[in-house]
Amino acid sequence: MKRSSVSIAPLLAFLVVSCGGHPQGEAPDIDEPYLGQEPPGLTPELFAPGIISTDNLEGSGVFAPDMREFYFTRQVIGNALQTLVIRYHSGAWQEPIAEPHLEGLFISPDGTTMHLGNEYKERTASGWSETKSLGPMFDGFPIMRLTTSAAGTYVFDVREEIGTLRYSRLVDGRREEPQPFGQEINTGRWTAHPFIAPDESYLIWDSEREGGYGETDLYISFRQDDGSWGPAINMGEDVNSQYEDAGGSVTPDGKYFFFDRVNLIRDNVSESEANIFWVDAQIIENLRPE
Repeated sequence: MKRSSVSIAPLLAFLVVSCGGHPQGEAPDIDEPYLGQEPPGLTPELFAPGIISTDNLEGSGVFAPDMREFYFTRQVIGNALQTLVIRYHSGAWQEPIAEPHLEGLFISPDGTTMHLGNEYKERTASGWSETKSLGPMFDGFPIMRLTTSAAGTYVFDVREEIGTLRYSRLVDGRREEPQPFGQEINTGRWTAHPFIAPDESYLIWDSEREGGYGETDLYISFRQDDGSWGPAINMGEDVNSQYEDAGGSVTPDGKYFFFDRVNLIRDNVSESEANIFWVDAQIIENLRPE
């Protein structure tokens, strides 16, 4: 079945903000971190039910680098998709407010660049710069989601070519031509929405493969000692379901894994479901081969 996040992009355009300005593993200096929610264990749970996860269609839930902003998308059936943000201010989390919708948003690990598919903005003293193009090297790739490592490696999917993830390294200050990953990654259908770990030790994406649990599942590959990528590992029956499980990312502090679960009913959209789940990021280490 074709993925809802691709076939009806206005429903769940994935927004990613990750890993910048806040050391991984360090607790945020906030009285009620994670919107005051009780952290989950190794079984995924709905994130902030009644606040974030509602009867509407939510997805793409991620924290900004300083852990004081939480971005997510919401669509009320019959209305346009919105990006909302909840900010921690004056010792409390504020009510969510609508922001201009920026599809595919990802903030680089150092917090200086906002990636928006084929475009980006740079952090300035007064905020974000005007939108700039990634340049001719990427013009032939209509990018949905581009994420970056701390070393500047780009990893991205392509809107009209769902099934192939590519990477582009930054070597001695020069950007290399994009190259496709091997068959360890690029096998199956609807392969999309990559997340590269800041240290490039693992890659997470979603795909529809034989032996999966339903529609698209979340997979992970770990970097090997020789620099190659290991085999794709299905993230398991606790993370994956009979529905579309997709759009995974790890919080900037490295503690939790967020992803979306979508049950799109095309002949009765009013009964469709889309929610944000989170789980202890220890599940990633539990999947790492010994």
